[in-house]
Amino acid sequence: MSDLIRLLSAETGLSNSDLIRIIRTAPRRYKVFYIPKRTGGMREIAQPARELKVLQRVLVGRLLGALPVHDAARAYRTGMSIRDNAAPHAGSGPILKMDFRDFFPSIRSTDWQRYCRDHDILSEEDREITSLIFFRRNKGEKIFRLSIGAPSSPVLSNVLMYDFDTQVSAEAERRGIAYTRYADDLTFSGQRAGMLKDMVGEVEKAARKVKYPRLQVHGEKTTYITASRRRTVTGVTLANDGALSLGRDKKRLLSAGVHHASLGKLSAEQMEELAGQLAFANVVEPEFLDRLRAKYGEAVDLVRRSVRSS
Repeated sequence: MSDLIRLLSAETGLSNSDLIRIIRTAPRRYKVFYIPKRTGGMREIAQPARELKVLQRVLVGRLLGALPVHDAARAYRTGMSIRDNAAPHAGSGPILKMDFRDFFPSIRSTDWQRYCRDHDILSEEDREITSLIFFRRNKGEKIFRLSIGAPSSPVLSNVLMYDFDTQVSAEAERRGIAYTRYADDLTFSGQRAGMLKDMVGEVEKAARKVKYPRLQVHGEKTTYITASRRRTVTGVTLANDGALSLGRDKKRLLSAGVHHASLGKLSAEQMEELAGQLAFANVVEPEFLDRLRAKYGEAVDLVRRSVRSS
């Protein structure tokens, strides 16, 4: 019997026959819906069925979590936040931002299987089983892809990006440049703009050179931002004094939101949105929340508690 089936049975309490039935049809056990992108268009979300999600979470804890992830990868890691992604770029001059086109769907089951063979992970049978559990197949397609919405996709993407991150980090370090990757968002920073000019080509070269995954740079989104303009990294503002900040506009909106909340003028939906923004602020600039508390008393904590209790 497969070692993986034995593990999943022990962890979930499901019988071998039930597990095999779920796994055989796993690539089709997704609910698909669409949400608007900030930049326009719609993003496909594929949510795994409850029983499949259970299997994915078991394998995140018992398999994927033990595999190496490069230090440059800052998303989806325990104890790390968007602040950790921005921090290496604090106190720098210009920044270069790049990203990949269709990041998760570009990562395929064949990438995972090649990774397993290269690192002698799992038996051939268990590689096939994990491929069925981790990857989704669109109707009418033969290719199995990572889905946006599965709990295993973020961790697996970091694992499979290790070689890419290693190559790009080495080129950045050779030039005295800081590099971080937050999912498909790549950020580089240096003291002078000239230091960054070669990195676009190096990223494209690394994307072609690594065996997996096969990714395409989203060229239209490549941007250089100098210190004379407002620089943000994953929503965190890089202040010219080297500090990490929410930025003046976001602080003004949060202050106004808490003021309205203290007067009872926000709907339940608005309170929920404000609570999310306050949680973000607590990660990026917790001292700003202290200033809001000093000004508005307990209103800040009431917003957060009211959402948790609803």
